[in-house]
Parts: sequence; C-alpha cells; structure tokens
Amino acid sequence: MLHDTNYTELDPMTMTWCATAQLRAPYCDIQKNNPCLSASQIAYNQRQQQRAGVRLLLQALLKKLAIVDILDESSFPYRLTHSQYYVCFSHSSGSNKNATRMQNDIENSDNPYVKVAVILSRQRASGIDIEVKEVKWQVAKRFYHPKELAILQDMPIIKRDNVIKRLWQIKESFIKIHQYTLAQGLGMDYTAIIPNLIKHSTDSIPLLAITDDNSGYRIAVIPSQQTVIVY
Repeated sequence: MLHDTNYTELDPMTMTWCATAQLRAPYCDIQKNNPCLSASQIAYNQRQQQRAGVRLLLQALLKKLAIVDILDESSFPYRLTHSQYYVCFSHSSGSNKNATRMQNDIENSDNPYVKVAVILSRQRASGIDIEVKEVKWQVAKRFYHPKELAILQDMPIIKRDNVIKRLWQIKESFIKIHQYTLAQGLGMDYTAIIPNLIKHSTDSIPLLAITDDNSGYRIAVIPSQQTVIVY
C-alpha cells in the first residue's frame, strides 16, 4: 500500500528520523462501489485509512532501523513501549467539513492517494506535519499573530503564500508537541523564524534547517516531501 517512501535522518545523535510516503486510498474504491454512502461514512472510511496508513509507515521505519517495539497509544505524546522513543504522525487529506469535496475528488480520480508521515525521536517529543494544500491568506489573517501578519502583508504574494504554509506546518507541529488547542497554537508568535523562511521561500534546497531560539527546538523543512518537522 505504501508508495514513494522516503526516509530522512535528521539527527544521528538523538536517533531522530522521519519517513513520508504515498498511500493508496482504499476508501476511494469503497466509495466508487457504494455511491450511496453518506458524507459521514466517507469521512469515517478516510479516518480509518489514515490511521492504518501512518502506523504502516511507522512499522516500515522501525524495520529500516532494526527496532523491534510496539506503539503505546494510551497517552500523548505517543511513545514506543520498550525503547520509549517518541512518535508523532501526520497525514494529508480533507476533514469532515470537506466531505463533499473529498467525494468529488474520489469520483474524478483514477489513482487517488493520501500522503502520510511519521517522526521517531529518542530525545524528546517532536512534531511533524505533511501538507499538500495551500493555506489561504484569509485563514492566516484569522489565526496568525499580529506581529506575523505585519510582516506577511507586505510580502509579494508568491513568497507570502509559501511562508504562510510553512508557518502553518510549524505551528501544527508545535501543537502536537505541546497539545495546544488549535486556536492557541496557531496564534503563537513565530516572527523570529520568518526571516529564514523568507530567505529560502523559493529555494529548491533538499532540506532547510532552522533553530527556534525561543523554544530551543530545531525545525526541518523538506520541500520535496511537503513536510515540516519540529524536533
């Protein structure tokens, strides 16, 4: 079920690795064969697919690293039961609110995929976000910190859209680390890292590494995999 799997070692000292992959979406076949499924049933099938997909990718990463362990899902952040490595998941797709659009995508696609991602770290809780869709300026204006918006509003649109998306992914990753509410996490001020995001907003570099001096976390941006990791 996994396609185009990529493994990236982020920090050999702390055994921090991430993996991304494309996953054939079985719920698409279910929907095509059952056109009477409701939006809630489509969304349920999608959630089950995503849940299975990220765990399948975790098993592939553990196999690559020769780690024999099982995932403890009893509390956040997730950890491996025996080695106590921290685990975090991400996937790209619509939510329940996008069930109609999801159904249209299913009906019009011959080869539907979702993207899945996982990070594994021995050091501390880490976050990851894989995102294929753009984040609209109107959405950023609703959630982002005023200091961030003051910088973003004066940028050329193409660069601004790129930075908005990267900021969103960074915020989502910190939300997963600290278990912030969505509004709380998106409203955090990350103006200190915007200059680095602007500087490399149109670069085709394989990996951009940034240190957030305020939190002490490192941030990795992997453009080709549409993934951001905070570790």
